[in-house]
Amino acid sequence: MSSRGVGSIVPKAHWALHVAKESAKARLITPRQTLPADTPPTVPDCTILGNVRVPMSDGVRLLADVYLPAGPGVEGPFPTILIRLPYGKTEAYCSMPAHGKYWARRGYACVIQDVRGRFGSEGVYEPFVNEAEDGYETLDWVAAQPWCDRNIGMTGESYYGYVQWAVAPLGHPDLKCIAPGDTAADIYASWVYNDNAFCLSTMGGWAYSVNGKLYHNEFLMDPWHLPLAGMPAAAGHPSKAYSEWMRHPTRDEYWDRVNVCGRYQDIKIPVLHWGGWYDVFLNGTIGGWEGMREQGPEVSRDRQWLMIGATDHELSPESTGRIGRLALERHGYVHDRVKTFMDCWLKGEDDGVTQGGRVMYFTMVRNEWRRTDEWPPREVEYRRYYLHGDGAAGSPDAAGSLSTEAPSDEPADRFTYDPRDPVAYWLGIDIWELARHMGDRRKVERRRDVLVYSTGPLDSDLEVTGPVSVRLSAATSARDTDFTAALVDVHPDGYAHLVQEGIRRARFRESDARESPVEPGAVYAYDIDLWATSYVFRTGHRIRLEVSSSNFDRYDRNLNTGRFAFDDEIVPAEQTVHHSAVHPSFLTLPVMPGR
Repeated sequence: MSSRGVGSIVPKAHWALHVAKESAKARLITPRQTLPADTPPTVPDCTILGNVRVPMSDGVRLLADVYLPAGPGVEGPFPTILIRLPYGKTEAYCSMPAHGKYWARRGYACVIQDVRGRFGSEGVYEPFVNEAEDGYETLDWVAAQPWCDRNIGMTGESYYGYVQWAVAPLGHPDLKCIAPGDTAADIYASWVYNDNAFCLSTMGGWAYSVNGKLYHNEFLMDPWHLPLAGMPAAAGHPSKAYSEWMRHPTRDEYWDRVNVCGRYQDIKIPVLHWGGWYDVFLNGTIGGWEGMREQGPEVSRDRQWLMIGATDHELSPESTGRIGRLALERHGYVHDRVKTFMDCWLKGEDDGVTQGGRVMYFTMVRNEWRRTDEWPPREVEYRRYYLHGDGAAGSPDAAGSLSTEAPSDEPADRFTYDPRDPVAYWLGIDIWELARHMGDRRKVERRRDVLVYSTGPLDSDLEVTGPVSVRLSAATSARDTDFTAALVDVHPDGYAHLVQEGIRRARFRESDARESPVEPGAVYAYDIDLWATSYVFRTGHRIRLEVSSSNFDRYDRNLNTGRFAFDDEIVPAEQTVHHSAVHPSFLTLPVMPGR
């Protein structure tokens, strides 16, 4: 969703200079002329119908470009791909002309439309609000065109993945399938908040950027600004959506109008859920799959497919061939696999889609695609790695340990979390392209407010495939705080590679819909969701867990006051992490036996 990449960590004092440099860089975007592909085109050319006005029932007209197969002997009507997005159908970011040509040269009509209020389309843009009705009326229009054979599929990622979720429950008769990628049907818990922590650098910057007809420069936003709610206004462009999100930090009725996760039972078509291990919406992708399998109607429960590759939100590993310094091989391209799905449900050409497992996932390090019937794979064994230590895990010269042996009586580890100096590994880095910008985490691990626990070198390879979580027995001196965790692969040379990370806001430890006050000094069990992965820790490597209380500016800083968004008071917190027989703390890994 972000077209702007950022380089390295930027100290607060240098933020203005960073803004100036990145503002210039943001304008230098080179669009793709063609999409890289392993599937060859079957049609020699395409015809483009530009700026076609699609009327809505309220009089608003949405602009679309139509790409049609063309060449000797090529005749319609054609199955049709519909893509609706807020990023500009001809803008350099997203390279939509390349997508239109890709589909047209493979025998599909392709309609690419600016959503209401963005770029060429009329009306006022309200994020997420109008996509169901506008999507349905656009489907009506597409189905009535002479070049459409009334077999329509929708695809696209991120926001243009969400628009598919929005319209699917309405049951349009000509919408035969959808393939939403790197997205979520749950706007609250996957898009805007993760375990009630605000997704500052992603959705905060996004709300500012898309606040109007064209882009605003999100790099004008100062992530250090307090109160949090005033950040867009201080940067020159107040955002209505951002302000509303600040007023609704819990899962309340406000989110019902845009969340689709309560309407899975109305979606009666096949769905290809696709995402990446390093995508910021990974949990939303898996949640959509699980929601449709558990709550979808009988007709569609067994027509759900889940595909997770080794990518981030912007699919950067497909162009770089790397995740940090981890080499990526034999991965292929997402759009080719989406095409196979569309061929099945729009053309009746089943090239293995309905055979084999419904889940296809890429195992990193081994560089292998695998298929299974369930997620997680049924053979997974959950293994606890307990935290151990002598009370010095926060010292730069000492660390705690991880082992499968349960703890006895051990002294707790302590550190001070000061919101004025948070862990800022991601500050100034484009998290939409997380895999491109990953680096060595040893600098983070030397901080006194980061606890480090590691296994010894592994005697054999260990494959971890499935959901990852941490149970932290901890106490704080504050009225509220955050606890964070990161799973890390430590190479023999010491390089520390991020596998997955998560956060837990203390006062929402029991529910995302209501607060549970924290009693300072009391020990609570904090469950931190580290989402999921499929990753191999090689022989000689070590498994490491980092524990802290901030992950700025991926998430907002918890000011430790128990208040949110409209507050600028900062209170340092004294944190205590227990790992004893009475109060154990542990990492849970889904281990694939024999691998």
